Amino acid sequence: MTGPVTSPATCSGRSTVYAPHGVAATSHPLATGAALTILKDGGNAIDAAVAAAAVLNVTEPHMTGMGGDMFALLWSAEAGRLFGLDASGKSGSKVDAATLIAEGANVVPGSGPRSVTVPGALSGWSALITAHGTLRLAEVLEPAIRLAEEGFPVSPIIAQDWAETADGLRRDPGAAATFLIDGEAPKAGDWFSNPDLARTFQRIATDGPETFYGGALGQEIVAGLDEMGGYLTLEDLGTHEVRWVEPLAVDYRGYTLYELPPAGQGIAALQILKMLEGFDFRSMKHNSAEYLHTLIEAKKLAYADLARYVADPDHMDVRPEALLDSAYIASRARLIDQQRAAARPDPGSLITNSETVYLTVADRHGNMISFINSIYGSFGSGVVIPGTGVVLQNRGAGFTMEAGHPNQIGPSKRPFHTIIPAFVTKDGAPWMSYGVMGGPMQPQGHVQVLLNLIEFDMDPQEAIDAARFRHLSGAEVSIEKLDPDVEDRLAALGHEIRDSEGISFGGGQVIRRLERGWAAASDPRKDGMAAGH
Repeated sequence: MTGPVTSPATCSGRSTVYAPHGVAATSHPLATGAALTILKDGGNAIDAAVAAAAVLNVTEPHMTGMGGDMFALLWSAEAGRLFGLDASGKSGSKVDAATLIAEGANVVPGSGPRSVTVPGALSGWSALITAHGTLRLAEVLEPAIRLAEEGFPVSPIIAQDWAETADGLRRDPGAAATFLIDGEAPKAGDWFSNPDLARTFQRIATDGPETFYGGALGQEIVAGLDEMGGYLTLEDLGTHEVRWVEPLAVDYRGYTLYELPPAGQGIAALQILKMLEGFDFRSMKHNSAEYLHTLIEAKKLAYADLARYVADPDHMDVRPEALLDSAYIASRARLIDQQRAAARPDPGSLITNSETVYLTVADRHGNMISFINSIYGSFGSGVVIPGTGVVLQNRGAGFTMEAGHPNQIGPSKRPFHTIIPAFVTKDGAPWMSYGVMGGPMQPQGHVQVLLNLIEFDMDPQEAIDAARFRHLSGAEVSIEKLDPDVEDRLAALGHEIRDSEGISFGGGQVIRRLERGWAAASDPRKDGMAAGH
């Protein structure tokens, strides 16, 4: 292996956090602080993760919240195994694709009440606490309730993102009243509170999640959406259920990467990694033209399959395992041309039968959780039912209008999902919990960070800091801190290099298990922090 990468081009100045007992890495310091408080007060990693997620609902409302969906991969020390949780919701039962087409829609609604699907996040929080936590949900929500009621100063990166969506917030009275101050987005350092959200959380703490899933709070949400032409019914909320699922996995040089099955895009990360196993990356320099070209081409092939085949598993026309079949993966890998960039590769032939928060927590018992929560677009649908303080997600935008496609919009279907947590074991033991946020950046980010650790011997912070590429579409790719010589060589191979200004390369967190204790890192591309005790 090569030595650690520590050049100024890839080093943020942050150090990997090492801790003996427990550790948390989230996209906001207040969420990390809440998680550590839970750990030090006797809660476990699962309790701490849910507490952090609820706090992020307050501090990063444009990214996440109980109005969205969540997924988790959980290593239970007691059970000695990995569990997968899919807490995503379905489209409303009143969805009518024929009417949308008749109205002239050629794409699914990207915002507004018709983009709202059943929010599954709260059900996931509750399921995690019930099955694997040590505290009550009411106790875990206390830090978020207090913060939403008392308020906090907004941090710089979040303030910038908030300002970019102010016009959209002004279009919805509930959103404007909740998230604008005198009609404007809060600036860095401005004090913000969300007392409506505090009251909503308190209702849940008192009455349980049932108040949302078919109860009084759910009735308020549905009534508000009805007035705006939304598709959800109270029965849609009342019949919602989480799914405990078996993770998908591939082996790579003695390590095993786990991702959740569809309707998420984690299977693309598995395909990419497995396609790359036959290449000798130890002979390549990190982010050299040869290295980047190989990864980009594998990404294109995996995403072609993703776009064609992945949807609600109840509506897919292939089994997910078929996309990971060793012979099939080998056939895809053979399509990587080391001398030329492909424009738009086709999906493989099979027999048929970015806005998000990621966090990870580990505790003194050996539990580890990889946790991701999102409302999809910035401030989701842009819809807030007055008095609730809750932004509802626009996950319906994940559907397609393409007739006959497994992901075609329809009633009571799970849309294609972008948010994916990841987990890695080594020799059957937990090794790393990690994730990279950012819509379609996520699978390609997962692979890049993992290879940084395995192939280039980086420590967790170096692996997170290191410059990333983001393949966009066709031959277009954007690369951070790109060396001019490498750019010229990539261009000669047919890649079209796009300016990285304004491109999101994701925000990641990592926790790696040591022989004793933990190592953790948080991405400098966000306001986040890793800390331990």
